[in-house]
Amino acid sequence: MTVAEMPQFITILSNVGFPIAITIYLFIRFEKKLEKLEESIHHLGETAKNSGRNE
Repeated sequence: MTVAEMPQFITILSNVGFPIAITIYLFIRFEKKLEKLEESIHHLGETAKNSGRNE
């Protein structure tokens, strides 16, 4: 790679690398929220089962 090609490489890297990094970050955050939602739904189901037995 020559010095003349370096700015093009940096531009391509910034145009592709930044969106990939943001996407990975958002997927990780979204996965954690989905896990919490799954736990809440499971807990709600157990609570509904137990309250039905007490009546």
